[in-house]
Formats: sequence, structure tokens, C-alpha cells
Amino acid sequence: MTTLNNDWFTEVFQDQGTAFSLQVKQKLHEEQTPFQKLEIYETETFGNLMVLDGCVMLTTRDNFLYHEMMTHPALFTHKNPKKVVIVGGGDCGTLKEVLKHPVVEEAWQVEIDERVTRLSEEYFPELCESNDDPRANFFFGDGVQWMREVDPGSIDVLIIDSTDPVGPAEGLFALDFYRDAMLALGEGGIIVQQSESPLLHTNTIIKDMHDDMRKAGFDHVQTLPFPQPVYPTGWWSCTMASKDNPVRYFREDDANNRPFVTRYYNSGIHHGALAMPQFMIDALEDETRPIEG
Repeated sequence: MTTLNNDWFTEVFQDQGTAFSLQVKQKLHEEQTPFQKLEIYETETFGNLMVLDGCVMLTTRDNFLYHEMMTHPALFTHKNPKKVVIVGGGDCGTLKEVLKHPVVEEAWQVEIDERVTRLSEEYFPELCESNDDPRANFFFGDGVQWMREVDPGSIDVLIIDSTDPVGPAEGLFALDFYRDAMLALGEGGIIVQQSESPLLHTNTIIKDMHDDMRKAGFDHVQTLPFPQPVYPTGWWSCTMASKDNPVRYFREDDANNRPFVTRYYNSGIHHGALAMPQFMIDALEDETRPIEG
């Protein structure tokens, strides 16, 4: 539920008894796309704000936290990530971070709602500055169907940069999708998916994700928490899994000597994100529980 009173945009999380607000200067755009209601505001202190179906998606000020953590840990964990696929990610911020890696030869953004990308080009141009990179490819359509049809073993890193697991994104949090991803990834392949708030969702969405990824054949699964002020609780996460190798080890020398600028990510942040709070360890790391296919 959202409200706009006295120049404040407020997203209310009714079932959690909490809310988040940003003071706005004006509404810049509103439309109903074929998939969702899309709004863009100019805020007083967080730059532009994108809202989908009443939920905050990103702001100019803090999106780098999310986009850097959705990309660099996975790409520095894979030994040689040449082909990267992003499912979702319509604002293009994740694509921009992926293409900072010189080793990437081909990147695909598979987004169901083209309007998200077109309006990001207008209102978040700094996120779209790599859209003309010759390595960038765009497909606007159903990511679940696209994953079923992709060539087996053809992807090195798969990034699921989706909205919450409802509506258009619901199928991206399903066991069948992880099984398709398992087939699509090559040797040493890695999947990383946004996995909501550790404080609110460890025992539900995150735990189910761990279980389903393991059922699909991903033997190595790790959730990485990170700050995200505009999302529920201000604390978010991504979950990374590999079909072959442990994901707690990464190319630390390459991360330290990365030939590009980051604002949040570095090797120390990467190490820190691998250290989960005890309540998450208790909920997620019981490797002895039976996994049924």
C-alpha cells in the first residue's frame, strides 16, 4: 500500500507494521504498462525514484549498493565469466556494472517490461550509459520462457534482478526455473538472485530459495546481506549458487586490482557479506536436512 500526503511518498508494509517515506518535489511520470503500474518521482534528497505497483524499485542516490552487490561478487567468484545473462534488470543498472568487467564478452538483459528500460533511459540516464556497448544485447519478453529455450551450458553467470516474488516475477522464484537455470549454466556456472530482507524473509523466501536451488542441483548456496536504505528494513540480500564450486572463495587479487570504479564493492565488503548473522546460519545452513526432488 502506498500514500502520497503532504509531499511525502510512503510505502506501507502492512503485514510487517512498518513503512518507508521519501519527501518528493513532484511526480514526473505515471503510466499503466501491460504488466504493472509505473511511477517516477523527483525527491528532495534521493534524486529520482521509480515505483512499480506501489513498491519502491530504486532511487538515484542509493541504487549503487544493490547493483554492485548483484554483480561483482558473482563475477569475481566465477573463474572466467564471458557470457552473462540478466533476467529482469530493466533499469539497466545491473547491466552497467556487468559491462565494467573486461572479461565479459557478451551480456544479455531479458526484461519482460520494455517500458521500464525506456523510462530509465529518460529518468536514470546514468544507469543506461552502457546500453550502446557492443557487448550488450536486449530481449524484451518472458524470462522464464527464454530460460527454457536457451542453449544448454551456454551461460557463465545468470543474474536474477527481479521485483518481489509476486506478479510478473513469481515464476523466477520457482523450482522449475532453477532447474532450467541449472541446464543453461556451463561448467563452473553461477546464479545470483535478489532475495529480499534477511530480517523479514530468512525463514520464508530465503530459506525456500536455498532449498529449491539445492533440489535443482546447486550444491553450493550462499546468501550475502547488504544495506539498502529504500527497501523494507533497510537491509537486503542476494543469494548466489554454483553448480560445481564453493561460492565462498573468489578471485581476490582481481577484485583488489579491478580496472574500474566502484562506490560500495571491494574485496573487504565481499568477505564481510559472506559472513552471515547467526540467526541466518541457524535457519539456512542445516545441510543435513533431507532434500527431496
